[in-house]
Amino acid sequence: MANQCGKLYVVATPIGNLGDISFRAIETLKQVDLIAAEDTRHVGLLLSHYGISNKKVSLHQHNEDKASLMLLEKLREGLSIALVSDAGTPLLSDPGMPLVKLVKDAGLDVVPIPGACALIAALSAAGLPVSQFTFEGFAPRTSSARKAFFSERVLSPVTWVIYESSHRILACLEDMAAVLPLDREIVIARELTKLHETIVKTNLADALALVAREENMRKGEFVVIVDGAVLEKTEQEVSPEQLRVLGILLKGCPLKTAVALAVEITGGRKKLLYQAALAMQETQ
Repeated sequence: MANQCGKLYVVATPIGNLGDISFRAIETLKQVDLIAAEDTRHVGLLLSHYGISNKKVSLHQHNEDKASLMLLEKLREGLSIALVSDAGTPLLSDPGMPLVKLVKDAGLDVVPIPGACALIAALSAAGLPVSQFTFEGFAPRTSSARKAFFSERVLSPVTWVIYESSHRILACLEDMAAVLPLDREIVIARELTKLHETIVKTNLADALALVAREENMRKGEFVVIVDGAVLEKTEQEVSPEQLRVLGILLKGCPLKTAVALAVEITGGRKKLLYQAALAMQETQ
């Protein structure tokens, strides 16, 4: 069935510098029958730059369920489709997941065309450990939700990464400073691959002061990378997943109940989970 149907190509596009597109991506965009774009006007600038005039259709967060069904039918009819976002690799904090899931579940081909990704670009130049990391997407929009979000990750031993917007970056760092140790190393990467690209590695206190002081550091699109916590030897036996479960339970249960449930759910050691729970409460 897949051989008789069209293929869905998930195509990474530049995150700023138009030169950061692969030859394969250009050829794919030229050859497909349809280009499903988050913003057809925005991607139109890229396509025009490379002389690509294929038909475009909208696929964004407000219509992607309905549009995905339509595009699946187009694939079944034998048409080939390229999925692109406004910038970078689709699905990473961008629309596209419903379409890719539908196509995979239907047994049709999904072909990745790799390229630019703000997450990977920032990590490659951060100077923080990247052998293990977690990507958390965009931080929550409200202060209380952000503080809870950071509290759940304060003891995570691995590097973690978030995206943030220009109008929330200062508030985000303020909430982070209310929860995390001020000497925690972080990296702020803004406007990657663009004219005003800035990558700053410093501690949380100095990062907050810098963003508060300099207006330019509140402009653009941001990737924020946070170094993992340095834990005592015994604490390292508490896994990130155990910490996540414990953090959730502490929101609605007394400490002892949360610890007992976390032991039952995760199989962790009671003493270590109890110590972790105390540490979490001290930071809240």
